[in-house]
Amino acid sequence: PHPVLPQTLQPIRVPQLRLTEEEKRLLAQEGVTLPGALPLTQAEERLLKKVRRKIRNKQSAQDSRRRKKEYLDGLESRAAACSALNQELRKKVQELEKSNGSLLRQLQALIKETSAKPAQTGTCVLV
Repeated sequence: PHPVLPQTLQPIRVPQLRLTEEEKRLLAQEGVTLPGALPLTQAEERLLKKVRRKIRNKQSAQDSRRRKKEYLDGLESRAAACSALNQELRKKVQELEKSNGSLLRQLQALIKETSAKPAQTGTCVLV
């Protein structure tokens, strides 16, 4: 068992500075090494804030590019669907125009046939 030290002799726990790998990498790029324990000096805090802001901006830019790509992919798929529908409707219009022309010729032939016949004369009796 460990002997209990008086309150004044208890070891002081200093909070540790925890950095992510990205923060460590960017600090190394800046040529800065931070102490492992807190508190930090004002200059060190400013550097750490700057690094963390760079990381947030990088993440924000990546998210923005991802959202833009998703939006463009959606637009491209919508454009492809609209093109396919447009092509289908064009074919339908051609079929209907062809059918309409055929029906028009049939109608003209019927009109010609009925107008060529002499008018029938009939007798009407009144009682």
